[in-house]
Amino acid sequence: MDIVTLDRGIVPGAQRFSHEAMATVFEIIILYENSHYAHQAAWEAFRELDRPEQDLSRFIPNSDISRINQLSAGQPLPIGLAAFECLRLCARLNAETNGAFDITIGSLMNCWLDEDRRPRKTTEEELVTARRLTGINLVQLDEASHTVQLEAGPVHIDLGGFGKGYAVDRMAELLRDWSIGTALIHGGASSALAIGAPPWTEGWPLTLSNPDDHQQVLAHLSLRDRTLSGSGLLKGRHIIDPRTANPVEGRIAAWASTPTAATSDALSTAFMIMEPDMVKHYCSNHPEVLAMILLEGQGGEVQGDNILRYGPWQEISNLR
Repeated sequence: MDIVTLDRGIVPGAQRFSHEAMATVFEIIILYENSHYAHQAAWEAFRELDRPEQDLSRFIPNSDISRINQLSAGQPLPIGLAAFECLRLCARLNAETNGAFDITIGSLMNCWLDEDRRPRKTTEEELVTARRLTGINLVQLDEASHTVQLEAGPVHIDLGGFGKGYAVDRMAELLRDWSIGTALIHGGASSALAIGAPPWTEGWPLTLSNPDDHQQVLAHLSLRDRTLSGSGLLKGRHIIDPRTANPVEGRIAAWASTPTAATSDALSTAFMIMEPDMVKHYCSNHPEVLAMILLEGQGGEVQGDNILRYGPWQEISNLR
């Protein structure tokens, strides 16, 4: 679902490059005086994108994540640096969100969604089994040997709420190495990272819209040297609360803005799940994090009291 929209036509002279990966379209928008150099840098960034996908996609049979998902309990498995780093970061975010963000959610997702990601009826027995196989505490990492071992299995890891952001961070790092000082990267329009800002602007112009009504603009943003990610509910799809094993209700969308795309990607999912007081507490303890939650309203209308905001949004938007 497109959560983040770039205001087109506002950045003259920008070059756009796109590439399909992770079942979506990634785009890089670059402002640079040498168009040939910008083209080279963009495609090197896309090659950097393709590398972690080979390790992190659960849909690629020999990826590290697929091998973990087929692993029996008590069996150490050597994995690559990208997968190990992702698992370590996800474990930290799981602890920080009190379990709301959990990449071991795959078994619960299989209870509530069929192979085509359509809702299905589940049974209490299925949920009991799935809950036994859910929890980042089941995934043990050994820093010395770079191995992973499961306390129970099979555990179904799904990096769908983290992997795109992680890839966007890797791409941004490469562009900075190429001395690209003004660029915007997004993965499927759900995670965006801004490098610098176009001339005579405060930041890259982005729009947040109501996912149920794209004509309804919730905010105009100016993003500079930080990221923005969004998560939301679509008809026929669910976000599952790993703490209760039930689908999330009462929310339409959530956004997070942080210094890194991997973190904002994960937190936008977590903020769909966490109670508002918990989100407020999280942002108070992490002043670099901004959060916005769109609640379900009466008759589908979005009013001011349906939108919860935490952190100094006025620094990057027209919100007051």
